[in-house]
Amino acid sequence: MSKLAELLATHDYLIADGGMGTMLMAAGLEQGDPPEMWNVLHPNRIRTVHRGYIEAGSQIILTNSFGGTSFRLKLHNLQDRVFELNKAAAELARAEADAAANPVVVGGSIGPTGEIMEPVGAMAYDDAVAAFADQAAGLAVGGVDVLWIETMSDVNEVRAAVQGCREVINLPIVATMTFDTNGRTMMGITPVQAFTELSGMNLAALGGNCGNGPEEIEGVIQAMYATNQEYPFVAKSNAGIPEFVNGHLRYNGTPEVMADYAVKVRNYGARIIGACCGSTPTHVAAMKAALESTPIERQLVETAVAASATRAPRRRSRRRG
Repeated sequence: MSKLAELLATHDYLIADGGMGTMLMAAGLEQGDPPEMWNVLHPNRIRTVHRGYIEAGSQIILTNSFGGTSFRLKLHNLQDRVFELNKAAAELARAEADAAANPVVVGGSIGPTGEIMEPVGAMAYDDAVAAFADQAAGLAVGGVDVLWIETMSDVNEVRAAVQGCREVINLPIVATMTFDTNGRTMMGITPVQAFTELSGMNLAALGGNCGNGPEEIEGVIQAMYATNQEYPFVAKSNAGIPEFVNGHLRYNGTPEVMADYAVKVRNYGARIIGACCGSTPTHVAAMKAALESTPIERQLVETAVAASATRAPRRRSRRRG
């Protein structure tokens, strides 16, 4: 049994971490610079972020490798360093997890390529598989417990990522999609459609992340849980909506807002609860406190399925997870 499976078997819910990019920008990462390079340039800063989340209560931490495919890294002429940067990302998270007093699962973050799959776009399925396999190889050698595919909008890209991961190693896989276009992904996929298509891939868990704030993720979990009450679902919402304040981008989701969200998504059926863009260890600590002090009251919302399936898609650009 994997470490993630063991924790899921012995806990009603698990607390995941929050935003990585938010923390790195606060530590000095410049807009447009590749965060993955900090795995080798500033390893102690990356470890500090992981340590902060663990101390706040995170039982799952994700590596600093969201943009670690060759497709993303080539934007910075780093496409030849995929293995190195992903391995380093995993080693840094592994070191902090191993130093923790309680069990901590290390998830190898695998984000979208940024390309559009054929036939709508130009990225061939086999090329995507190869890119994800290269990234997974580095993460696996670095010591991750789980391969964590996140912020996807295209089910076919999720399939390519899952296939690429399984071509190089037999590790548990988690997948989350981003439903940020009026209750659907950018490619028009509803939460129910995502569950129907992804649940047959033998994943360790699936759900939603990023998006337009807590209410959106709450709806995603409601819809998925109404479809199946046994599956382990993941909720990792952004800390509200980004706003410009005094020339700086700030998210309006306070720790109190995220604490309320954590309790709601747990009651709606989520088993893994964390945060995404705009969140910090302070948010995670507030979420942990709220979850521990509030009894579980599962709420099956049957109407969420119909509402999710009938919303008309509204196209919008996708932010980085």
